Amino acid sequence: GSPTVSIFLKPPGVIPPGGSTTICCSCQCDKGKFVLYRNGQQLLTLEPNGNRAEFSISNATQEDAGPYNCHYLDGGTVLSRSETLDVMVQEFHLPKPVLSVRPGQEVVAGAHVVFHCTIAHSSASCFLYLEGQNQAELFSKEQGDFNLSHVRKGNRGRYSCQCYTKGASFKWSAVSNTLDLVVK
Repeated sequence: GSPTVSIFLKPPGVIPPGGSTTICCSCQCDKGKFVLYRNGQQLLTLEPNGNRAEFSISNATQEDAGPYNCHYLDGGTVLSRSETLDVMVQEFHLPKPVLSVRPGQEVVAGAHVVFHCTIAHSSASCFLYLEGQNQAELFSKEQGDFNLSHVRKGNRGRYSCQCYTKGASFKWSAVSNTLDLVVK
């Protein structure tokens, strides 16, 4: 019954060089500390503020990229580890996409919701981010939509999308403006 530690970026997405983000470690835990690791190297120990600790990255460089983990310690004992969060720092070469949601930003539980990420580039694929989640959803190229059927309270939150193209190398867009989904 060890506590579950989650790790996520706020705001989520690929960071441009010189940009900023916050790595959040959270846990339903009592007393203890978070230790942040990058590439297996201990970076710093963070005292939780409530049930989470935040580590800010500003003026991001390639040095800030890589796999991050949070460990939750009580005394010297590691009680739990987060999954790995891959932080990427990349130049943005594509236009900023626009995220929309049908039927609207306020829906009742059980409704069918469609997120649409629009970008002025024919071969781009896009990710849908939900703030507080490490995993992103991939929009399928065919529809360019992400469907959520039977929406529940757990789907509410702040969404954004980010697009990329695969060629000789990945080219990324900036992150779209955010949309808050309210589930009643």
